[in-house]
Amino acid sequence: MEEAFFTCPHCWETVSILVDISLDGRHRFVEDCEVCCNPIDFVALVTEHSVTNLEANPAQ
Repeated sequence: MEEAFFTCPHCWETVSILVDISLDGRHRFVEDCEVCCNPIDFVALVTEHSVTNLEANPAQ
């Protein structure tokens, strides 16, 4: 697991999330913001067992 930081698209707070880096590739998942509890749609790109890009958008 690797800690990645992002800005919540709902409350604009900077928050961290743990991303599974055991498999390279594009991973999509939904989790709630720790601050405002709204759902966030994440897309994480893992390359060579490291998070190289993390997108955080409001879940629909």
